[in-house]
Amino acid sequence: MKELLVTDIVEQIQQLKKNRNAVILAHNYQLAEVQDIADFTGDSLELARKAANLKEDVVVFCGVHFMAETAAMLSPQKIVLLPDAHAGCPMADMATGDDVRALKQKHPNAVVVCYVNSTADVKAVSDVCCTSANAVDIVNRIPENKDIIFVPDKYLGGHVSRMTGRDIILFDGYCPTHAKQLVSHIEAARNLYPGAPVIVHPESRKDVCLAADAALSTGQMCAYAKNSDAQTIIVGTEVGLLHRLRKENPEKTFVPLLEQAICMNMKKITLEKILWSLEELEPRITVPDDIASQANAAVLAMLGDGPIGVNP
Repeated sequence: MKELLVTDIVEQIQQLKKNRNAVILAHNYQLAEVQDIADFTGDSLELARKAANLKEDVVVFCGVHFMAETAAMLSPQKIVLLPDAHAGCPMADMATGDDVRALKQKHPNAVVVCYVNSTADVKAVSDVCCTSANAVDIVNRIPENKDIIFVPDKYLGGHVSRMTGRDIILFDGYCPTHAKQLVSHIEAARNLYPGAPVIVHPESRKDVCLAADAALSTGQMCAYAKNSDAQTIIVGTEVGLLHRLRKENPEKTFVPLLEQAICMNMKKITLEKILWSLEELEPRITVPDDIASQANAAVLAMLGDGPIGVNP
């Protein structure tokens, strides 16, 4: 009975999607059934690039609030829906625009690099946005004579500092889900699966990143899994990614580093909520024009390829 109900909901969503000229985007951490119904699934960078080049009139964003905000800024003429308005991000909530302004006053020569996991207010007072997939490349585009402020994730910022050799001024934010992962979990996993590589997200603690075989964004994890000769891979990130990894690599085994690495905000969106959102065209995500124009500049700087922090 439940399977029949799900099939009926999926059919209704597909029909409404056609009627509304809508597209469904889903982050890699979403529920399996949400990922399966999406037109495109990816990490923050992949989704941002997709949002910037959409042709559809309506965007159903299955992720968390800052992601839908970014889509709304990149496609201001479109209707952007977040099927659960309460799907937020604890890390994004740790930093405010005033926090960034205070740091800029202390470090007037600094370029502010803002992780995409942040509010539009924070992006609006930043010089460039980044994701975990391109943060190293972004910092490498900043002149050596510039200081660098990185907000809000101190663990990703620390990883970027290690990878680039740049001194970075870090804000004291973090992802509660990735912070749960410990070196002891890696040690236990290696004992259970000898020889299996351990890949973790760079939002993880420094010692966890150093103890793993690689620190990768979720998109990079997908590429790693596809290209690796390993038959078993230990994955240290939000467990929602394992659905995509298993789907794309059915011949391989993927083991969560920590089964409790669950972001409840990422799990708030369901098929029923997607259906309701398409029916009502709510909840709509918008960003005030003055904030959007400034925040969009930071996002577009990320999507470009020129030097950052250089006056024209």
